[in-house]
Amino acid sequence: MVLVVSEEVREAIDARRPVVALESTIIAHGLPRPRNLHVARELEDAVRREGAVPATIAVLDGRPRIGLDKEQLERVANEDGIRKLGHRDLPLAVASRVSGATTVSATAQLAALAGIRVFATGGLGGVHREWTVTQDESADLGLLARTRITVVCAGVKSILDVPATLQRLETLGVAVAGYGTDRFPGFYLCDSGHPVDWTLSSPDEVAEVMRAQDAMGAVESALIVANPVPEAEQLDPELHARVLADALRACTEQGVSGQAVTPFLLDYLVRHTDGASLSANLAAVRGNVRLAARIATAWTRE
Repeated sequence: MVLVVSEEVREAIDARRPVVALESTIIAHGLPRPRNLHVARELEDAVRREGAVPATIAVLDGRPRIGLDKEQLERVANEDGIRKLGHRDLPLAVASRVSGATTVSATAQLAALAGIRVFATGGLGGVHREWTVTQDESADLGLLARTRITVVCAGVKSILDVPATLQRLETLGVAVAGYGTDRFPGFYLCDSGHPVDWTLSSPDEVAEVMRAQDAMGAVESALIVANPVPEAEQLDPELHARVLADALRACTEQGVSGQAVTPFLLDYLVRHTDGASLSANLAAVRGNVRLAARIATAWTRE
């Protein structure tokens, strides 16, 4: 698979300057037009303000691209037919010469192949509710178990089975640390109700863990830095609990299953919280992007 790395990103990697990978699914599938393009530019600008280089990742006409120019970013935001690509889809997309936005797993894989160590996203995928019946688990988890990258996120999506996901990450050997907290964030919420075993309090501390990973020569697994959305910007916990319960009930009643479950639940939350869940989501992403840039800077500092 031939990666097309933008000149800006390649120069930064070669000079060991900070680079932050950004996914493109939020642009193509996570937000309505034209807000999606505005947010994409905002996130890239936030990385630059922290002194790092943004590397938004997507596949265009079968070419995995690491770092998008203005026209390419607009294409991902506005073109109809942009597919949603996990890491398993990458060879198929390349061979078929199709265009697609990358999910967490695809972004993490392509970023690591390009030599980028830090990746910012909103929330990870994980173990789905009623897993014992559906066996539905996000591909993010397995990919992160074998990919050396640091992922800054707001935990896992709260529509998932959070304790089961944490247990699965432990089984897979993926390190998880709360950033400035001993509680695992709940995506829209600053606290999912579950603890984490480790807390890191500064970008320098995160960078030290990354260096220790390399020094130990251990399995090439990820480091998850779980950064909570600010409490003042989280979704009201009572509203979240009530609407999520309604969404799960509606999902069952309407027979929604498989890959359709996650987008159904997320859309339900947006519509029945009058957009408050989307605002909390974006607040989390913005905070993660800024923190990721600071971590990347600490990581590249001699």
